[in-house]
Amino acid sequence: MPHTDHAATLPAAHKAFYDRIRIFLPAERVILGPFRNLALGDDASFYRLVPKIVVKAVTQDEVAKLLRAAAAEDVAVTFRTAGTSLSGQALTDSVLIYLAGHWRGLRIHPGASHISLEPGVIGAEANFQLAPYGRKIGPDPASISACMIGGIAANNSSGMCCGTAENSYKTVESMRLVFADGETLDTADPVSKARFAAARPQLLAELAAMRAEILADVDLAERIRHKFKIKNTTGYGLNAFIDFDDPFDILLHLIIGSEGTLAFISEVTYRTVVEHPFKASSLMLYPDIDAACRATMALKAGPVAAVELMDRASLRSVEDKPGMPAYLKTLSEDAAAILVEVRAADKPGLLAAIDGALTRVAGIEPVFPLLFMDAKDDYEQLWNIRRGLFTSVGGARKPGSAVIIEDVVFPIEHLAQGTVELQRLMRDHGFPEGIIFGHALEGNLHFVFCPDFADPVAVGNYQKLMDEVAAMVVGRFDGSLKGEHGTGRNMAPFVEMEWGKTAYSFMQRLKRAFDPAGILNPGVILNDDPDVYLKNLKPLPEVNPLIDRCIECGYCESVCPSRNVTTTPRQRITLQRHMALAKKAGDLGAFTEFHDAYDYFGAATCAADGLCATVCPVSVDTGVFTKDYRRQEASARGKKIGRFVADHYGLVTWLSGRGLWLSDVVHSLIGTPAMTAMTHGLRKLTGGLVPYWTPFAPKGAPKPALRNTCHGKGRQVVYFPSCTTRAMGPSALDPDQRGLFEATMSVLAKAGYDVIFPEAMKNLCCGLTLESKGLHDDAARKSQELEAVLRAVSNNGAIPILCDASPCLYTMRCKMEPGLKLHEPVEFIYDYCLPHLDITPAPDTVALHVSCSSVKMGLSAKFTALAERCTARVVVPRGIHCCGFAGDRGFFYPELNASALADLPGQLPAATTAGYSNSRTCEIGLSFHGGVPYQSIVYLVDRAARPKD
Repeated sequence: MPHTDHAATLPAAHKAFYDRIRIFLPAERVILGPFRNLALGDDASFYRLVPKIVVKAVTQDEVAKLLRAAAAEDVAVTFRTAGTSLSGQALTDSVLIYLAGHWRGLRIHPGASHISLEPGVIGAEANFQLAPYGRKIGPDPASISACMIGGIAANNSSGMCCGTAENSYKTVESMRLVFADGETLDTADPVSKARFAAARPQLLAELAAMRAEILADVDLAERIRHKFKIKNTTGYGLNAFIDFDDPFDILLHLIIGSEGTLAFISEVTYRTVVEHPFKASSLMLYPDIDAACRATMALKAGPVAAVELMDRASLRSVEDKPGMPAYLKTLSEDAAAILVEVRAADKPGLLAAIDGALTRVAGIEPVFPLLFMDAKDDYEQLWNIRRGLFTSVGGARKPGSAVIIEDVVFPIEHLAQGTVELQRLMRDHGFPEGIIFGHALEGNLHFVFCPDFADPVAVGNYQKLMDEVAAMVVGRFDGSLKGEHGTGRNMAPFVEMEWGKTAYSFMQRLKRAFDPAGILNPGVILNDDPDVYLKNLKPLPEVNPLIDRCIECGYCESVCPSRNVTTTPRQRITLQRHMALAKKAGDLGAFTEFHDAYDYFGAATCAADGLCATVCPVSVDTGVFTKDYRRQEASARGKKIGRFVADHYGLVTWLSGRGLWLSDVVHSLIGTPAMTAMTHGLRKLTGGLVPYWTPFAPKGAPKPALRNTCHGKGRQVVYFPSCTTRAMGPSALDPDQRGLFEATMSVLAKAGYDVIFPEAMKNLCCGLTLESKGLHDDAARKSQELEAVLRAVSNNGAIPILCDASPCLYTMRCKMEPGLKLHEPVEFIYDYCLPHLDITPAPDTVALHVSCSSVKMGLSAKFTALAERCTARVVVPRGIHCCGFAGDRGFFYPELNASALADLPGQLPAATTAGYSNSRTCEIGLSFHGGVPYQSIVYLVDRAARPKD
């Protein structure tokens, strides 16, 4: 494939901008070309724009230089963090400044009364760091586990509990900002403010003048006060002119909700709020919407933290899902529910809050008696109903259709009428699947529906629906067209309709004052095109049932190990959909270009760990898709090799062990520097065919003594050592030089277990290695062979089975028929061995890495608990999800492993003596990048355990 000079194809202004920024930015952080720019430019909205240039900026100074270059060449720029915004505010066809992966500075102030955050910090991470202090940030959007602070502040995101009292506008203390001309400001620093006042006196004077004019216009001032008595994120926050008199305070609060159109936020400091430890929830079911809304109004002034309204269609959409209460199916067609939560600092306070809430709704007859639940498992089950609403519609939608979640706000006295009217409008315009739910205390309703934008009729129906919704919300009820999702492109044409000409003219004037050239995210919030919300609609063609449910929300990105090196699950699916469209259109050139690039950026560097499915609202497992894609792309030669491996597995395992033994011999003879230079040179010469070597590379495994044992305690286990255990021993730097087989046998002996081994061990394999390379048929054959042997040796499942590698065990659980008691080390030791062991904790600080497969099997808590039984201090680094070694990929794509573990060494205390996991290949990468040796947790247990009998 010939190399394309993408810079040469840029428009003149963008080429000039490119030439300017290449002076101070490295090439790898200036990204050109349709493939990667399409991937990086996608967001959670239902629009699609492809940036001409993507820039990864990592410092405030770089952003300032970028904006000066953009101003000089009159080039538009847009800022992006997590890209979970729903209204098209994080898209551009010009320059995208991409922040995710960096900007993660976090500083908790004394007493945790304030927290300073850079824009790339995930909201949930801020709350995790504040939790020990009993504090949290005020905004609590539903996407808090994925969305980042930059978007939370720029959209004035709120959520189920914060309402208008604890959102970003109400809790912001200060900001560090970069303006369109590159000028900077720290609103907490008097020196910075004085310098800014001297540099930009016109802006501050204009803000003061606008405030005076607004206050002088009594009708407008009252209109603004009235509009912000309810949630409102439509347009700019003109309430800043009413609420504050100092121009710097006005400026600070105008930035909240400005969606990157006024300035860049390089840091925001929030006043934190109390996170009460005691909670209780009640699902209050009422015969109709009117009764549910009357109950909400009764609770509004009461001791409640959240009230979530759900219409009957919402409840129906989840009633068949696992874990849902059976009584949901018995409700009438008109029924509705409110999910109520109360919180308190202590148990007596919680009981008082419950009593207060019940008293307030005592006069409104429910369908069932009201009951508050204060046990975490119980109230979490209730909240799973609410959390599952968006998922249920998104997952069940027609393939190829989009899923749209809009939010509007009614004055609470009109909530019932507004809900009924929304239901009617969705039915009338061809969206009967639509559901309605929302933050009832604030009158903030979300409605979800699924148009197919490939169908012109559906686009027309969508237009009619939105036009009528706008007219109804504004004209009939004087509500807000946006309450928390931001204006974006989607509602920009309706801002003047909601606010009127006078207020709108102030918004236009405000934008000119901050950004005279209009280079900051143009077309967002303010847009002169009345049809912009119908343009650049995102196509979602069918590709594969494994990924067609994806709604491109981006929740998956925070747990993806390749997110900072190649692509994420969302981006892979976006690229696959583009290839499907190109293929369907007969554009062979575009298809081939993307297909060839996808081989590395999409397929080869996907860890296929499946963690994306654990956070995906519609449970899309891109790892499974990647394995299926590799199957389709597998060459005849690759299939032939796979068949040979499957047929001669014992020989291949033996050869692997011998190769590792030889490598260790060479290393011992020539030393680490020479070994590193030699192997890395060979990798370069062979185009990456030689595996990547590190000093933590394993030796060949010592030959296991596969003899059944008998300890006479009446406890039996079938032990299946994985192929990695049979091939890979410890590294030369590991503290315990025994093979994992020996350590496992020692623990089992101490617990008094009789060990039984399967027959013909050397040829057995779970099939994971083959399946990960797309060799599904051979993988299935090996899995079936193993299952037959295990059934025979375990007396058809009567005896528990232990496999010492978590990924292999997970594969066995997924592929084998029910009936076998399959366990990996943590689970087997915790559940079966600990009762028969005396544990003396070691006086050490150790690191723990819970492998992907253990996370998916729900073993994280047991993993930590087992380690804490065996040692003085356990450290579980934050943000290290999958290690990125991905079987053998760490040997051939070491950049994946390096990127996934980039944050590991900085989180390990100096006193850390060792690390523990339960996957041999994961431990290789963890050791190298963590700087301490990682081994199986079995070694830790064996060190601490003694026989109890």
